[in-house]
Amino acid sequence: MQFPHRVMPPPSESASWRKNINLFLASQFLTGITSMVVQYSIIWYLTQKTNSATVLSVATLLGMLPMVFLSPFIGGFVDRLNKKMLLIVPDVVAAIAAVVLSAVGTAAGTFPLWLVFVSLLVRSIAQTFQMPTIQSIIPAMVPREEITKVNGQLGMVQSANFIVAPALGAFLYTFIPINFLLLADVLGALVGVGMLMFIWIPEAGSRVFAAAGMKQQAGESVNPVSPDSSVQVFDDAKFGLRKLRENKGIWYVTLIGTLFTLLFMPAVSMYPLMTMSYFHGTVFQAGVVEVVYSVGMLIAGAVIGAFGKWKNRMPLILFSFFGVGIVYGISGLLTGDLRGFVIFVILNTIGGFVAAFFNILYMAVVQESYPPEELGRVMSVMNSFMNAAGPVGLIFAGPLADSIGVEKLFLIAGIGGIACGFMALTSSRVRNIDRDLHAHQEHQQTAK
Repeated sequence: MQFPHRVMPPPSESASWRKNINLFLASQFLTGITSMVVQYSIIWYLTQKTNSATVLSVATLLGMLPMVFLSPFIGGFVDRLNKKMLLIVPDVVAAIAAVVLSAVGTAAGTFPLWLVFVSLLVRSIAQTFQMPTIQSIIPAMVPREEITKVNGQLGMVQSANFIVAPALGAFLYTFIPINFLLLADVLGALVGVGMLMFIWIPEAGSRVFAAAGMKQQAGESVNPVSPDSSVQVFDDAKFGLRKLRENKGIWYVTLIGTLFTLLFMPAVSMYPLMTMSYFHGTVFQAGVVEVVYSVGMLIAGAVIGAFGKWKNRMPLILFSFFGVGIVYGISGLLTGDLRGFVIFVILNTIGGFVAAFFNILYMAVVQESYPPEELGRVMSVMNSFMNAAGPVGLIFAGPLADSIGVEKLFLIAGIGGIACGFMALTSSRVRNIDRDLHAHQEHQQTAK
């Protein structure tokens, strides 16, 4: 099946691909702001109305379940179907869910908790399709040597979303009833659809798949797909898992990342409650924490975007494990007063900076390790694994926070992050991922 789409010629010159990718990044920025304003508004509403760690953990759990259970089977769709429609349709679906929630809340005067949860689930399903789509098209839209820098720029865009959205959301949340604020998703969908009409995105039959054909002629083993081939969800999931496991270094990081998620997700889900309950803060202060974390990510993205052509990126990726662990561990030891909150804000700025090095650099390493025609299936399986432990951690997050204190979840996450860093550091397969990748690329160049 192939969705109908506007046919656009591929950019051929350097200025053309740069203009194309810049327009794509701009579309992600503008649509991301509205989506995140709505997301933050829903979470803040739940925090204010319930003040319950269990409710927040359930809300976060619903946001993760589609990533865990659907991701392994989405890769085949990403590799075969029209990628532009895979970006547009989820935005439209999320907007419809927001309209339904807004209408019910306006008519009833309050939001049924079950409907809020359903809305969060629908939004998460939409994001589950969009994330691997974006990850798989970047390597096909830019030259190989620019992948790390463009990922850094994408990281900057996403960080800018996290800076603007919480601040804007906190301001709008104060003055606009949430039932009307939810309609910002409709505006975002309109902007996103409009901009994507002018962006060239590689599809089946384009240079991505032509590249697969050239590899076959050169005798290389590939698993190309075409727009006419049917999606075999289980076969595609098995293919993605096999390719992921063939690269031992990336497979080990995936397993370590799964443990990392298990230990971190309970604390991550408690951010609003940490600010508004433990530190006795306001929605505005909760927004400040989100903003400063994203400022740190933005600075890191700028550094990577400017100086991103490191020959060995693994030391910086390992530094990210330890840095995030230290930040969370110290956060769990703070006192629940204004002084503690100020230190918490500073720590989150540092945390955003160090976390971005893993998010951006490791994504670039994975993108360079697999051909674009296989990347959607590999990324879907990898995302599923790295998020699989999250729901398990979230099951215990609410009861743990209610019994031992929300701040103790941050201490547990910090100790776990440092432990994961040592696990990655002691594995030669992990330490040598980038060296092995460059050796493979040099061998391919020599063979040609």
